[in-house]
Amino acid sequence: MTTPTRDAVLRVDLSAGSVERTRVPEEWRRDYLGGKGVGARYLYADLAPGVDPLGPDNLLSFMLGPLSGYLPGETRYAAVTKSPLTGGFLDSYGGGSFPERLAGSLDDCLGVLVSGRAESPVALVVEDGTVTIEPADDLWGRDTVETDAAFPDAAVACIGPAGESEVAYATIASDAGDHHAGRGGAGAVMGSKRLKAVIARGDAPEVPSELRDLREQYERRYADHDTGRWQAAGETLESVDFANEVGVLATEGWQRGRFAGAENIGIEAAREAAVGREREGDAAPGGFRIRTGDGEHESVPRGATPMTLGAGLGVEEFDAVAALGETCDRLGIDVISAGNAIAWAIRAADAGLVETDVRFGDEEAARRLLTAIAMRDVELADALADGVDAAARRYGGDDLVPTVKSMELPTYDPRGAVGMALAYATSDRGACHRRARPVEREVFEAWDDADVVEAVAGAQTVRSVLWSLVADDFVGETMWGDLGAEWLAAVGLPHDADELSRTGERIWTLVRLFNVREGFDRADDALPEALRRPLADGPAAGSAVDPEAFGRLLDAYYAARGWGSNGRPTRATVERFGLGSVVDDATPLADEATSAERTNRRTTAADADHHTDDR
Repeated sequence: MTTPTRDAVLRVDLSAGSVERTRVPEEWRRDYLGGKGVGARYLYADLAPGVDPLGPDNLLSFMLGPLSGYLPGETRYAAVTKSPLTGGFLDSYGGGSFPERLAGSLDDCLGVLVSGRAESPVALVVEDGTVTIEPADDLWGRDTVETDAAFPDAAVACIGPAGESEVAYATIASDAGDHHAGRGGAGAVMGSKRLKAVIARGDAPEVPSELRDLREQYERRYADHDTGRWQAAGETLESVDFANEVGVLATEGWQRGRFAGAENIGIEAAREAAVGREREGDAAPGGFRIRTGDGEHESVPRGATPMTLGAGLGVEEFDAVAALGETCDRLGIDVISAGNAIAWAIRAADAGLVETDVRFGDEEAARRLLTAIAMRDVELADALADGVDAAARRYGGDDLVPTVKSMELPTYDPRGAVGMALAYATSDRGACHRRARPVEREVFEAWDDADVVEAVAGAQTVRSVLWSLVADDFVGETMWGDLGAEWLAAVGLPHDADELSRTGERIWTLVRLFNVREGFDRADDALPEALRRPLADGPAAGSAVDPEAFGRLLDAYYAARGWGSNGRPTRATVERFGLGSVVDDATPLADEATSAERTNRRTTAADADHHTDDR
């Protein structure tokens, strides 16, 4: 048995009701691999600047990688689109059975690209390398669990009520809400297209005999890897205890760095409540299964659930936190943005800006507001459905809960780890801890600016490669040495590690060019006012982000990336990564003369303030 070459995509135009099979240009597969990279290349090629993320001209891609279904760990897919939350590039990833069966359903195709808008709700059915468009009026209004249950013989990626209401941080859910392409609002894009679900009817691909030994080798390597041992012991729920211990667990709307009730919502509480793991006996066993509500349904809360819906909202009972997480899962709404939105509402009410009955520690009231947000039921909920920045523009309170590029921060507080400040600021999709997470080392080591830049830029580059292969987030760490070169060689796609590192930089630069074309620049890499206030407690008490020091750090990062001080790639950088023929006239590049002037100006305190204001 040999592995098929994934060299085509299926283009679906919902306005026209048509499906077209097209070849992926060979140089795209070579230079961008798949997943994030090829998805970004299509997005840059297809979208004109300023396209409405919720309009029919936006593109939503469900992308695999050249090794999908064969790599060790959990098979994943990339949802690539223009974000309704940030207005910039978005790639979001989901796991579970859906991408596994999608890989089997697509045969030699790398993905499904969806444009247009259906007149009434539809579902896409993927099978035998084809896509059919089927009516789904009867599914509209159902939550993610109910929608999944309607297809017992298939795997489903769907939206819930939040996606239907075009909530700016709605998710695409699979496995009855156990897995989500979570951040940035890909679910809202589905809702705007009247696309309720994508149904994968094929079986998971069989691992070819020539790859079985390699897969087993990497599974053993992962079991002995630090990340493998950590993931097997506690999955991401251990992050609660770690963040609390080092004092970077954002608590009660970013007012403190430690949560007194952390031990009640952390890993030990999860183990006590768990009825099992997602994949018992696997080298990557996945999350803890928790019975919620009436006990008939099991949810799988990840680390972000107790961090954002627990510590972030002052809820200190694990069952209550799990119930809030299940509510988000069923509604199809991102737990990080939703938790921050509710925290903002509570703090805004305390400041007299809005009226709400929700208070820190009140799980039931928080759940009611979550549901109202998903339905856009009342004025406050409607504002919160567009994100914290949108609510602050309407009511005031832009200094209460931090955002970057209008995306709410995960609850690793960067005031206790400046590397996380740089990681959030320069993340291509808005505040994200997955692109780079230097906090795990930084809090234990003495780093200078060069160390911080190297850690952040290095991780962003590596993950750009691995997310183009669409590797398991955790098991993929065993591939950091050669960036997957051994795997690519095994399927006849030779790349060496240096070439793959350049590929990662090329992809990161292309995405930056997309965002620059949408109007993003240095001002969008700023950190908000809320992070200038010192932490009140814990090991990092008194720490805050110093605007002038952060400005110098950003300069060093831009220099390492080959960007001008305005945050735009230089012409030399574009040419170095083979993007000279890709970049269009609508994409401004760095003006070196202007960059020099801005570098000289930045020594003043007033200008340092300018560069750290969130737009």
